[in-house]
This record gives sequence, C-alpha cells and structure tokens, in this order.
Amino acid sequence: MASLDLVGLTKSFQGHKVLHGLDLTIGSGEFWALVGPSGCGKSVLLRMIAGLLTPDAGRIRLGETDVTALPPAQRDIAMVFQGYALYPHLSVAGNLGIGLRHGGMSRAATRDEVHRVAGILGLTPLLDRLPQELSGGERQRVAIGRAISRRPKLFLFDEPLSNLDAALRVHMRIELADLHRKLGTTTMYVTHDQVEAMTLSDHIVVMNQGRIEQAGRPMDLYHDPDNLFVAGFIGSPKMNFLDAAILGRPGCTLGARPEHIGLRRGGDGLAATVDHVETLGSETNVILQTDRFGPITARLFGHQEFSQGEAVLLDFDRDRALYFDAEGKRIGQGGI
Repeated sequence: MASLDLVGLTKSFQGHKVLHGLDLTIGSGEFWALVGPSGCGKSVLLRMIAGLLTPDAGRIRLGETDVTALPPAQRDIAMVFQGYALYPHLSVAGNLGIGLRHGGMSRAATRDEVHRVAGILGLTPLLDRLPQELSGGERQRVAIGRAISRRPKLFLFDEPLSNLDAALRVHMRIELADLHRKLGTTTMYVTHDQVEAMTLSDHIVVMNQGRIEQAGRPMDLYHDPDNLFVAGFIGSPKMNFLDAAILGRPGCTLGARPEHIGLRRGGDGLAATVDHVETLGSETNVILQTDRFGPITARLFGHQEFSQGEAVLLDFDRDRALYFDAEGKRIGQGGI
C-alpha cells in the first residue's frame, strides 16, 4: 500500500473542462469514497489515476513514484468496475489467476495465490465454476479477487455494487469493509450510494462540476458542511433549506436536518399540514407543507402515526440550525 497525491489535475473533452485543477492527498492504507452528481467528473478522475485517461495538466504520485506518464500496467494499481469483466470461458480459478500467469508467476505460485484469495473471499467451493454459473454477488467477489491477487499498492472501485439488488449490496458492503480491515490497501471508491460512502470510508470527497466541494470524515461532512451543495448532497432525506429572512436573518438560508425537526399536535410551533408519511419501522419520515416555508421533511424515531391532511405543529432544534450566505457559503450555526 502507498499514499496517493493528486496535484493540479485538469482534463477537458472537446473544449469542455471536466476537471478543474484538483488537489487531493490520500494517506497510505486509507479508504476514501468519491461522491457527486452524475457528470461531476468522479469516474473521469478514477480513470485518470488508473492510467486509462491522461491529464491535460497536473501530477499523480503513488507513494514515492510519479505515475502520471506511466501506462496502466506499470502503476501497481488494480481497478474494479461496475461490470464484472470476467472471462466467460475461464473458471473462477482461471479468472483469479490469469493476471498472475501473464505477469510471469509460475503455475505453482499462481495456484497458491488463487487459493489464498479464494479463501479470503469465500470462493474456494466455486473455483471450478464458470461465470455464468455464479450469482451477481459471486461474480463481483471474483472481480474483486482478481484485483486482490495482484497485491497492488492502490485499489480503485468504480461503483462496483450498483448492479446488485438492495439486500446483496448490504452484504457486499460488509464484505468490502471486512476485506479492507484484513488487507489495509489504500482504496478510492466511487459511488452514487451515500450509504456505501458513509459506512465504508474513512473519508469522503464531494465533487461538483469538476471541483472538490469538500473532503473530510463522513460525519464531519454530515454535521459540518462547508456550503449549501455539500449540506444538500450528504444525507437522506435531504437537509431542509428555508428562507432565513422570514426569521429575521435577511440574505441567508437556514438549513435544518430532518431529524432536527420535531412534530407535535398541541402547544407552540410552526403550523404545517401532513402531505405524505413514509413508515420505515425504525423511523418515520413525514413530508409537510407550510405556508411560510413550503415543503419540509421531518424524520422521527420509531413508528409514528400521522394522517395525510392532518394539522400539526413543528419546531427546529435551534442549536443544530446552519446558516449559509447568498453564495452558498456556510456562515454560522444555531440561534434561530
């Protein structure tokens, strides 16, 4: 494993700039998730690190080696795509070992390494099967195993679980987290799934329009976003944004997480009407309509009974409220 340093990376396609001078440092052995809306440049960045694309400017350093101009095969990087990219005519063992054999490893050493990797990923009973005989989760484990067998300095994952169903994604998240604990290989993981990013990574990078909006630990980004974009992108349901001028704070926007909004049927509070209720068992999301602020979402603990059209009162946790200026920059917290 090794650290990864990106310095001033830029990339354009047909005159359209996709990356705008990105700078980022990932420590040796760390797991970083890269998130952002479609088209923000995260997959382009991943392919640039892998050597599949060449930056227009900037440098890529892996450990002590500048790999900017090196071909992919010489970078000591393994990449796993959302498509499994397995050889259909080869068995699981053949897929796991093909890169090692092409790299000059002996047949005996390749066999030993294949069995080592299969043991880590629970693939030993499947070594003689062809890809078409495997489930989606098993195929993805083989794709990951093929990357592991190379013992690279850096893993790159490009939405590797997006083709799996919800239950299997949960299972594979646990397997990936356990795998990282065992191997400790430096990892960059692109995903559109916030749950994957929050649960798997040491740090998250939030990208927007080819720029890094904020990078930090998952809960730091959740509780302490630098700007409106990060505040609205991280978290589900999304943060509520209200015109703070109504509350005596002209020229800025107030942000309140759904879990920081309480509902009651009597007493003091802002008048609202229940528009929709999402009952999830462990929590209840209530989408409300207000005359002063428009739609607001509240997240309540456990099962809560509310009816569509019901009149309720809501209040904000004043200590948790965030404020953003007209340009979207975070300017304060608390004290509505």
